[in-house]
Amino acid sequence: QVQLGESGGGLVQAGGSLRLSCAASGRTFSSYALGWFRQAPGKEREFVAAISWSTSTYYADSVKGRFTISRDSIKSTVYLQMNSLKPEDTAVYYCAARSRAASGSYYSVQNYDYWGQGTQVTVSS
Repeated sequence: QVQLGESGGGLVQAGGSLRLSCAASGRTFSSYALGWFRQAPGKEREFVAAISWSTSTYYADSVKGRFTISRDSIKSTVYLQMNSLKPEDTAVYYCAARSRAASGSYYSVQNYDYWGQGTQVTVSS
């Protein structure tokens, strides 16, 4: 069982930066792959970035080159550094986890077992 809690969201102007954090409970943090997803009003939840247990990273094309995912196993925390933010990045951002044994694409919502409560990111133009 893993419990996830996001923080770091807020209001920022276009071109600005934010860093989201997701703290995970449990002593097997290093065995989990972690992902960030986002959901804008009226839209489906979509993949943003993921980092495997071996620290391989994956990004949506829309954020590649602007966002960076990283993990700190000592702090049991995953981060999403977001630079050059655009109004279309406005959404609720969710942290998610899947076990090392899980299969399937890192890009799919249904392949994650645990979810945080979300944190709002608003980018003004």
